[in-house]
Amino acid sequence: MLFFIFLSIIYCRTWGQDFGLLQQPVGFQQPLLSGDLVVWDSQQDDGAFLESEQRSQSGIGTFTPEFRLDLAQTDSYFLDWNYHKYDSMTTFLRKTTSTFPNLTALYSIGKSVQGRELWVMVVSTSPYEHMIGKPDIKYVSNMHGNEAISRELMLHLIHYLVTNYNKDQYVKWLLDNTRIHIMPSMNPDGFEVSKEGVCEGGQGRYNARGFDLNRNFPDYFKQNNRKTQPETEAVKEWLSKIQFVLSGNLHGGALVASYPFDNTPNALFQSYSSYPSLSPDDDVFKHLALTYSTNHAKMSRGVACKSSAPGFPKERFFKGITNGAAWYPLTGGMQDYNYIWHGCMEITLELSCCKYPPASELPKYWEDNKLALIKFMGEVHRGVRGFVVDESGLPVEKASLKIKKRDIGFQTTKYGEFWRILLPGIYSLEVLQCNLLAFFLILC
Repeated sequence: MLFFIFLSIIYCRTWGQDFGLLQQPVGFQQPLLSGDLVVWDSQQDDGAFLESEQRSQSGIGTFTPEFRLDLAQTDSYFLDWNYHKYDSMTTFLRKTTSTFPNLTALYSIGKSVQGRELWVMVVSTSPYEHMIGKPDIKYVSNMHGNEAISRELMLHLIHYLVTNYNKDQYVKWLLDNTRIHIMPSMNPDGFEVSKEGVCEGGQGRYNARGFDLNRNFPDYFKQNNRKTQPETEAVKEWLSKIQFVLSGNLHGGALVASYPFDNTPNALFQSYSSYPSLSPDDDVFKHLALTYSTNHAKMSRGVACKSSAPGFPKERFFKGITNGAAWYPLTGGMQDYNYIWHGCMEITLELSCCKYPPASELPKYWEDNKLALIKFMGEVHRGVRGFVVDESGLPVEKASLKIKKRDIGFQTTKYGEFWRILLPGIYSLEVLQCNLLAFFLILC
């Protein structure tokens, strides 16, 4: 058996099911090592559950085309090691979709203050529509316009994924089983006025109206009275339409993986103190942060970034991770909004001590982060996933679910699917609906 399925008939308002998570992901053989990447046995069939009667009952099918890369087609497809302004970035993204139409789709979630598109590239074998059983994940970068390194790393990540689909078994498995949404720049206006080689300072950090986009989201702990900006509103609408399971918010200016909460319920600590503010999923968030830091070339060593500001010491982070509020509390952050409002497990990834390093250093930063970026995405397949359907076998949209003793809930998609990243252990899952059937696949 490649998986365990638990079937229960639910006739009460709140139903609970206990289940255990195994250390080894179910459906996987022992990993084979290929260079620096873990490659899962190509004979595994993680999608077998989706071919079952339960999916056909929903009236929704899926088809993943067999895709083979035409090497001759890619002769003119390359990405140089330079920073790409809005026009050249757009050209590259459009070139990618025309070169790899079976692996990529380009869309915009809205416009910036100055009218630039907020581009998102989907990289997957099902790029144009959600396929049942494939979780959606995302990377959002450059929300502070002068933190430029993440913008270029996202372009190179796109390039790497599409050109290695038929070369690297782990990349192939990832694209076959995941829909990856990559936003290279949430603040294209700020980037346009930023200066290469400037490691600190604020020019370009804010959007064209002078707002910090990472202080512009609704906040659970403290009312945020800042006027919502077009870029923020576009992301909020995006999250309301796509049920993302995992997310990375990419920044620069430090070398650390930071996880929720960024804010704290203690009003005194919100402004004047740095004290840990732990979420109900603190164990999972620490694991996700460590997944990135330990696969990064040096983040887990706690490499210090020296501040030029008088009186500020070098920042060191144990194992390269930190709770957000323990570092410094903030109101209106995007990672807390993702988690509390939408059940999406987002962490913040600070990728470089210098916010806008010289372009000559881009290859080094790519090599430092490449493995971490790829392995982090694979963590979406850890935990539990399943379906909620009604008595007729039809999927139930927006059924509310919660892991007992973890107060942050999540919902099913319009196809009745759900995912939750969890570590090995025994958990109780609560479904807050009536007259439902629930199917579970335990992943790890």
